[in-house]
Amino acid sequence: MKILQLMSCRGWSSDAYWAARMTRELARRGHVVTLGCRAGTEVPVIDRARREGVERLTTLSLAGGARPVADGRDLRRLRALMVGVDVVHVHRGKEHWLAAVANRLIATPRPIVRTRHIAQAVRPHAANRWLYRRGTAFVVTVTDAIRRQYVAAGLVDPERVAALPGGADTERYRPRPRDPETHRHLGGHPDRPLIGMIAGLRVMKGHEIVVEAAARLAARGARPHFVFIGRGPMERAVRDAIERAGLGAHFTLAGFVDDLPAALAALDVVLYTPLESDGMSRVIFEYLAAGRPLIAARVGVVPEVLTDGEHAALVPAGDAQALAQALERLVGDPAAASRLGEGGRRLVDARYSGARVAAALEARYASLVTAGAA
Repeated sequence: MKILQLMSCRGWSSDAYWAARMTRELARRGHVVTLGCRAGTEVPVIDRARREGVERLTTLSLAGGARPVADGRDLRRLRALMVGVDVVHVHRGKEHWLAAVANRLIATPRPIVRTRHIAQAVRPHAANRWLYRRGTAFVVTVTDAIRRQYVAAGLVDPERVAALPGGADTERYRPRPRDPETHRHLGGHPDRPLIGMIAGLRVMKGHEIVVEAAARLAARGARPHFVFIGRGPMERAVRDAIERAGLGAHFTLAGFVDDLPAALAALDVVLYTPLESDGMSRVIFEYLAAGRPLIAARVGVVPEVLTDGEHAALVPAGDAQALAQALERLVGDPAAASRLGEGGRRLVDARYSGARVAAALEARYASLVTAGAA
């Protein structure tokens, strides 16, 4: 099939990653897939997509809001692009509307598939009802909770929406030996476990819950080293929380890292602690693919795909005491931690690899193309 993926992201977000990952995985399966990106995002998005293995790229304006001149150019361009493909897959509202309108300008409309990456509910007003009920052939969601939102709002019938969580690159993220230099760079010590979290430093990610849990462990004499990988607006607040807890020597704020798989291999336990649903939560699947023992808050996709004690240790969101207890158990029982890591890797291989998600998309695309031809 010939497939056009469109995403208007200005930065490298989970939806940009998902679009790029599926573009690459579908191309591996023999399809001709073009990824259409927002013009002017060469460094933050397009270069990253190329590093993910995307080879066919194009740009459109995809400007935010209503931009009559730019939107008119995009509609003319999309009209030409859509005539030459079998399926159009969109990822945000801007390209969704443009594709739906362009579809009305060609003799044979193409199936439009929309992926919803965030947990915020779509408002069921008249325009959105037209967009989803008349302008969209199928909806993909990254959690089952988001799928249920669409059905409850009456925007799509149950048979026209499916949850497809996951999509980790299991070739890049896999169990691998620890690199001693990476371990030292992240604050690792030979005689202390290294606990890590990969997340933007934002309020909802739960960094301060981790600091509180570390303080509880320290009060009981357990002092593993913690590393936060990522940047964000809460960095100063996180540093202040660490200093107030007297744990400055036990935390490293590493910022961004160039080799994320190597960083994961350096960690003894990994954390996912958002205070509310995090949409796609792609880092979960990368943690699991890398075989890292995971402690995860029961939000979003976590209770849908992970079994406590088999794939990860699950804790209530925002509960520092429960997090501290789970950390103490895993740090004190390396064999149990290793079993969780192995169970997580098996789960991703079986159900949530990029190849598995791409195969499910391929089957859906094929049925839509067949139905359209009929």
